[in-house]
Amino acid sequence: MDRMAAMETFVAVVEAGSFSAAARRLNVGQPAVSKSIAQLEERIGTRLLLRSTRGLNTTDAGQHFYEHARVAIEEADEAEHAARQSSASVSGRLRVSAATTFARLHVMPALKRFLDQHPQLEIDVVLDDRNIDLLEEGTDVALRMGSLDDSAMTARRIGRCPRYVVGTPAYFAEAGVPVTPADLSRHQAIVYSQRGGGESWSFSRSGKETAVVVSGRLRVSAAEGIRTAVLGNMGVAIASEWMFAPELADGSVRAVLTDWQLPPLDLWAVFPAGRLVTSRARAFVAFVESVLAEASR
Repeated sequence: MDRMAAMETFVAVVEAGSFSAAARRLNVGQPAVSKSIAQLEERIGTRLLLRSTRGLNTTDAGQHFYEHARVAIEEADEAEHAARQSSASVSGRLRVSAATTFARLHVMPALKRFLDQHPQLEIDVVLDDRNIDLLEEGTDVALRMGSLDDSAMTARRIGRCPRYVVGTPAYFAEAGVPVTPADLSRHQAIVYSQRGGGESWSFSRSGKETAVVVSGRLRVSAAEGIRTAVLGNMGVAIASEWMFAPELADGSVRAVLTDWQLPPLDLWAVFPAGRLVTSRARAFVAFVESVLAEASR
């Protein structure tokens, strides 16, 4: 079995959770799957999977191998598909789902250029901070923030952005500037109530981590509300650089505690599982990547 086939088998085992389930997914016999994994571990020279009565778990080496193998498989699939579609025009209707604030600030202003490049294309843009069901909504591609809970989804990370504690100069003039994360307990926190938000904020510096439980009178379920509350001098919030890019640039919003690091925010292109990714969706994702690259220069 060649290396790509072995990687595909290993990824299938990790995602399916067992040799038998992976065998069904790959339409091969279970002994073939077991043999492939054994040969892979022998070639690499380390154990990748731990077998127990509770099932299968990856070792640290196995987890690293899985992450790299999955990227390699996706890139190979994309290259093959791009070769097939190289002569095809990007046309028809594209349905995109994206977080409201990110799309308003970073996608919508540049969208005319994408439409001009593809005059036979129509786009439906669904703006929602919640993660919708892509198949149920007929969505071709979603731009999602943060960690992905469902490892079975077809997804590719297309961006990463730092996060900061932010507030306005007017707010800090009245409430004071926090010097350490512990100082945030004395501030009004604007709490994002969607997945990835909450009252517990984790920081790290020089390899040490600390968590702070904040409190505030305002909880908001959409990023647009976080923006409005911060700009209204109502408190501090954790936000990505993407969310306040114009205001951080002109000084109307200030990032504090910048010598402490917050977990960065990832941007993913997510495609419906079990469906072929269309050339329209691929072209749109490449366009978003180019927009982010331009903004970071």
